[in-house]
Amino acid sequence: MDEDALNMNVRKFLKKVGITSQREIEKVIHQAVADGNIDQNSVCKVSMQLTIDVSDEPLIIDGEISLS
Repeated sequence: MDEDALNMNVRKFLKKVGITSQREIEKVIHQAVADGNIDQNSVCKVSMQLTIDVSDEPLIIDGEISLS
């Protein structure tokens, strides 16, 4: 296995995930504020699930995003 190639390809994937996730999170939060479902001082709980086809166990990453 070429470690440099693996590292580069993982980084490319994570860049795509990061950019896409940020846009989607911001879109949902902006809409929730506009709809009056949350206010601008809220804390939103977020969760990300990572699955890899060669693994039986998904990785769950939980966190919070403060709007203020």
